[in-house]
Amino acid sequence: MSESKRAAGRLAADLVESGTIVGLGTGSTVFFVLERLSERIREEGLTIQGVPTSVDTETKAGTFGIPLATLDEVSAIDMTIDGADEIDGGYQMIKGGGGALLREKVVASLSSRMVIVIGADKVVERLGTTFDLPVEVVPFARSVVQRRIEALGGAPTLRTDKENSRAAYLTDNGNEILDVHFEAGIADASGLERALAEIPGVVESGLFIGLAHDMVVGQEDGSAELSSKARQ
Repeated sequence: MSESKRAAGRLAADLVESGTIVGLGTGSTVFFVLERLSERIREEGLTIQGVPTSVDTETKAGTFGIPLATLDEVSAIDMTIDGADEIDGGYQMIKGGGGALLREKVVASLSSRMVIVIGADKVVERLGTTFDLPVEVVPFARSVVQRRIEALGGAPTLRTDKENSRAAYLTDNGNEILDVHFEAGIADASGLERALAEIPGVVESGLFIGLAHDMVVGQEDGSAELSSKARQ
C-alpha cells in the first residue's frame, strides 16, 4: 500500500507551482507530498508557503524544511493537497480518520484548487461503506449529539485515545470525535452533512462535499493517475 501512496503523493506535489500558497493535509499519503516538496525546494528552488492542517503536519513539514504560514497570515490558498478515507465518483469524500477534519475543512474552504491523493482502495461507489463517518463534537454535548445522530440512522462510537483506551481521543482543538456507522452506507451525503451541521454541539463532520477538484490515484505498481472533476 505504501507504493500507491508514494506514487500519488509525489505526482500531486509535482503539480505545485513556485510562488504559491499550498494547504498541507494530514495523513500517511501526505507524508510523501511533503517529502517531494522538500526535494523540489532543494533541487529546483521551488518557493512556496505551506499552511498545515494539523500539529502533526506542521511538525513534519518543519522537519522537511518547508516554509510555513498560518491562517492569520494568508486569506486565500492556491492549492491544497490532502488525502481522503473515501471518495466517490462525484468527488464527495469522507475525511477525518486522522482527527484533523475541522482544520482540513477550513483550509479546503479557502482553496482555489483541492487535490486529493489516495490509493485505489479509497474509491467507493457509496460513502460510508468501508469507513465510518467522523463527527467532531464538543465534549459537553456528546450524549445529546449521540442521540440526534441515532435518530438520523447512524450508530455513533466514541473514538478513544490510542495510548489510553479508557480516555476519549481529543482533536487538536480539544474536541471529541464520534465515528458513525451507517449500515447501508450514506445515501444522501449532502443532506446528511446539512442535518449534522444543524445539531447543537456538532463542531464539524467528515463529509467534504463540493470541495475536491482533482484526485490522484496511486497504484501498487508505482504508477499514479490524475483525474479532474468536470467544472459546472
